[in-house]
Amino acid sequence: MSLKYALVHEWLTPKATGGSELVVQEILNHLDADLYALIDFESSNPESYLYKRQIGKTFLQHFPAARNGVQKYLPLLPLAIEQLDLRQYDVILSSSHAVAKGILTTPDQLHICYCHSPMRYAWDLTFDYLNHSKLGRGLPGWFTRYLLHRLRQWDVLSANRVDYFIANSQHTAKRIWRCYRREAAVIYPPVNIEAFPLFLQKEDFYLTVSRLVSYKQVSLIVQAFNKLQLPLVIIGTGSEMEKIRKIANPNIKILGWQPDDVVKQYMAKARAFVYAACEDFGIALVEAQACGTPVIAYGAGGALETVQDVRLHPDQGTGIFFQEQTAAALTAAVEKFETYLNVFNPEYLRSHAAKFSSPVFAQSYLNFLNQCQKTRPYLE
Repeated sequence: MSLKYALVHEWLTPKATGGSELVVQEILNHLDADLYALIDFESSNPESYLYKRQIGKTFLQHFPAARNGVQKYLPLLPLAIEQLDLRQYDVILSSSHAVAKGILTTPDQLHICYCHSPMRYAWDLTFDYLNHSKLGRGLPGWFTRYLLHRLRQWDVLSANRVDYFIANSQHTAKRIWRCYRREAAVIYPPVNIEAFPLFLQKEDFYLTVSRLVSYKQVSLIVQAFNKLQLPLVIIGTGSEMEKIRKIANPNIKILGWQPDDVVKQYMAKARAFVYAACEDFGIALVEAQACGTPVIAYGAGGALETVQDVRLHPDQGTGIFFQEQTAAALTAAVEKFETYLNVFNPEYLRSHAAKFSSPVFAQSYLNFLNQCQKTRPYLE
């Protein structure tokens, strides 16, 4: 029996190039699946691997400025995803960090969700979002709070439409259990290790690559390096760009957005990669290690699964953690890192990063898919 697969993702745009999009690409490399999304601006993008591909879309495709962020239509996202009619398929695969898992299915269909994160702005980042948005204050703030309340209700309800959950880390699996009370298998997302060459000769600067938004804590990194007076390079753009420019001392170079080739060069040559956010997985941390570049990271979330603290693993260390999201804690970690400079083995960092490679993901994902299909004899 030849099974028909559908793969559902949130949005496909030139600006959406994160870990969730890498998962979509890797799945499509191994499965013949029809692709669906809330909006699609990649099939018309000549630079995209999805160029000229037939992709199912929702009514949000035609809304003003949807290309630059369909999240502005947040109240409509659950309704939109439920309008996709996928009854012709045997297996539904969703790649979800917002509403993709809410697709409607029939009793005869199998639905497997790769969950990158429960909806962050409805759960973990609710108060961060309210405190940093004009919509979080005054009368609009009460409406926003009510909207997020209803969104959480729908989010839990839609989780019941999933037969099997996959999480991108143990950290995410715990969040899935906390939000939905559902167990999730852990399959780490694919990291294109081959695109990040090993480089043995490091230069005298530290690096962070990140979106410049509040929860990424880049301003914390700037405060620490202002005190340390060590050279720091920042690559990325976002709403906190001007704030960061204003507080940064001359030892800090802010490059803004840079093409992939430039990012890879800096990542390969940096003394260390610095990261202060709590991520569900954190692909950039693995990419740095693939270059043989050690990591200085906030010791929480997915970093605990991808980075080995040199103080606990003297012969197999790939970085060092700091335990509080404060400039003082990061400053102390960088100073401690300096004393371990000669301990790190770039070739070991590379081999450690290979545990999260694309082939490892593909084998684990396809094996899990096969196991799930065996629970439904009519799909064999």
